Amino acid sequence: MRLKLFFSVAALILPCAAFALDASAGVKVTPLMKTSSSWDGKQIVYPAGQGEVTGLIVEIAPGGETGWHEHPVPSFAYILDGELEVTRSDGEVKLLKPGDTLAEVVNTLHNGRTLGAKPVKILVFYAGSKGGRLTIPHPEFLPKP
Repeated sequence: MRLKLFFSVAALILPCAAFALDASAGVKVTPLMKTSSSWDGKQIVYPAGQGEVTGLIVEIAPGGETGWHEHPVPSFAYILDGELEVTRSDGEVKLLKPGDTLAEVVNTLHNGRTLGAKPVKILVFYAGSKGGRLTIPHPEFLPKP
């Protein structure tokens, strides 16, 4: 049941090759993402327990950062506005601009920061479990120069 709910929601917000809606004169379907792995190549695995999907709009001010953190559950993002640089603890960097999608890394330290003078606005959906955490901050982490 948990997976059925998640895939129903994901099919509406992340149309892909197996369309949730058939294209017709009144319906335009634009594929955004279809993946079985996060951006670091690891397989997406859903948490145990009662499924719970959380959708958020995250805004990061110009010059702002998320701070080092990790996600214990899969999450999927769509960049609405601004430019974002995501850096993993091993130094790998991913640059994102409006219209880009991202299957976020799981159990991997990373930091997001805005690029340029515009705020970043991100639509994010987390595929977690009821009562579970979506993000774990790690302010103690300092990357090696």
